[in-house]
Amino acid sequence: MTVAVKICGMTSADAIDAAVSAGATYGGLVFHPNSPRNVGLEQARALADRMRGRLQIVALIADMDDAGIANLTRTVRPDFLQLHGSESARRAAYIRAKFDVPVIKALPVSEPADLSAAAEYEDAVDMLMFDARPPKGAQRGGGHGQAFDWKILSGKSFSKPWFLAGGLSPENVARAIELSGAKLVDVSSGVESAPGVKDAGRIRDFVDAAKNPHHLSKQNA
Repeated sequence: MTVAVKICGMTSADAIDAAVSAGATYGGLVFHPNSPRNVGLEQARALADRMRGRLQIVALIADMDDAGIANLTRTVRPDFLQLHGSESARRAAYIRAKFDVPVIKALPVSEPADLSAAAEYEDAVDMLMFDARPPKGAQRGGGHGQAFDWKILSGKSFSKPWFLAGGLSPENVARAIELSGAKLVDVSSGVESAPGVKDAGRIRDFVDAAKNPHHLSKQNA
């Protein structure tokens, strides 16, 4: 099984180069003022230009209004918009059509019943993301380093490709893939040396563990 990796929360050229060198497929830019990975539009433009043609550019937004999305898509020209707020399926479909950019919808998960929300979005978006539900009172939807029970995804099928996210790291990603059946994985804080600071070695180790099943035996030992 071939697994594709998304490194989210890029804030530096070095992080982008490390992700490319390691073999990641997607690079994420976060547009959320409460995140330590938040980037402004001009910084994002420069980072996106460095990614273009090397990584698929994903812009993470949360309940952003039309004017903000228009400015972002015009400036950054992302390959995907990742909706990480409380956007309804109707809103997701509207964004996808109006801005003509493929949409990934992140859904918070803490128990099996949470997976049922996917059915509402499958016709409205291009990809799904199952992310750990944030702690109570959290000021943002992701990047908390928390995980959920990956086994609840085992054997499940959806009409759109889906990412596994939340609490993944070089140490556990192979196990997470084995238990969930994920073919797409997303990591942010799990490959950092400090909040918002990506570590090239951890990026390399994460991608290697995700793409090489032989790591399973080491992690399960």
